[in-house]
Amino acid sequence: MDNLAIAFPLKSLPERKSIASRFYSNFVDTFIETIKLLSLSDKAFEKRCTGDFNSINKLAAAGRNIQLMGGHQFNWEFANLLFSRHLRLPFIGVVANVENKVLNRIYFKFRARYGTILIPNNAFQRQMIEVMKHQYSICLLADQNTYPPKAYWLNFFNRPVPFIMGPHRAAVKHHPAMVYFNFIKLKRGHYHFEIVEMIEDAANFTAEQLALRYRDYLEKIITKQPENYLWSHRRWKHPFEEAYRNQWIDVK
Repeated sequence: MDNLAIAFPLKSLPERKSIASRFYSNFVDTFIETIKLLSLSDKAFEKRCTGDFNSINKLAAAGRNIQLMGGHQFNWEFANLLFSRHLRLPFIGVVANVENKVLNRIYFKFRARYGTILIPNNAFQRQMIEVMKHQYSICLLADQNTYPPKAYWLNFFNRPVPFIMGPHRAAVKHHPAMVYFNFIKLKRGHYHFEIVEMIEDAANFTAEQLALRYRDYLEKIITKQPENYLWSHRRWKHPFEEAYRNQWIDVK
């Protein structure tokens, strides 16, 4: 509720409570749907998760790398499988290991169902050097909290937060096509992928400009379907300090 009060100060308390209630329903649904993925057929998956990948695959056919930028929307497990099933080049997913070793093996198995190349987040920097020697596509959810002294600082829903630098710096260095997407929940167990914005060459921007575009995109998709965003993590956890002044990149 604190998160929702920051993001939507003009909404009434009953409106924010309604968003919270629908969020919890979606949160529970995500776990149930993830379990169902263990036995869901390819045909059933295609009915439940849709999207048009023609424009992305045209760029891939022209030899471009693809960097998909998303937020923590439900259901990200469906999104992973959708991308690896429909993108016409190797798809990389960065994942966090589950502490329980048995569950971790189960998660890795169904996440790799359609050929996703899974890289644990603690090995990402080391393994990506080798992976990026060849054509690739990758999806990054870069809206989680990060270490404040090594972050870009900018306003997010009009309050300062630290943003991860890595995805935007890497995009400028490796100049992939950037695809900002929305994962829309149509109804229980049914999702649709849509492109919000596409940049054909990230090298035409600075990393700071890309971080600001990412912020604008996140605010747009969250406002469109707020109950489908992961409000259970404290997005405004770290207060801005004067020591971070040189890391401030916002133009507002």
